[in-house]
Amino acid sequence: MQFLHTMLRVGDLDKSLAFYTEILGMKLLRRKDYPEGKFTLAFVGYGDEANSTVLELTHNWDTAEYELGSGFGHLAIGVVDVYAACDKIKAAGGKVVREAGPMKHGTTILAFVEDPDGYKIELLTCK
Repeated sequence: MQFLHTMLRVGDLDKSLAFYTEILGMKLLRRKDYPEGKFTLAFVGYGDEANSTVLELTHNWDTAEYELGSGFGHLAIGVVDVYAACDKIKAAGGKVVREAGPMKHGTTILAFVEDPDGYKIELLTCK
């Protein structure tokens, strides 16, 4: 078995693609419109789908926003330097909702950013 992707529903696909590609540095791997179903699927990630887990952004054309609910937690992305990543994200117009620093009751350095739909992305040091 292999973990293939995580899917998020997004209200504005262009804004979401800009966030994940321009601010977080992912690549748009593929995108396809489904006119009969009135939705678009876009896959983004740091590596190809054959060797990496990627993110599927689903845009239903008639839905501008979603309630996030209380069950979903966050996505996690490994970075070389959490502090530098936060600075870069803020400089690019991204929203840091928890500044870089040690986790509560621990020593792991982390931060949280938020995408245009309000989904949280945790930044952790990747070795």
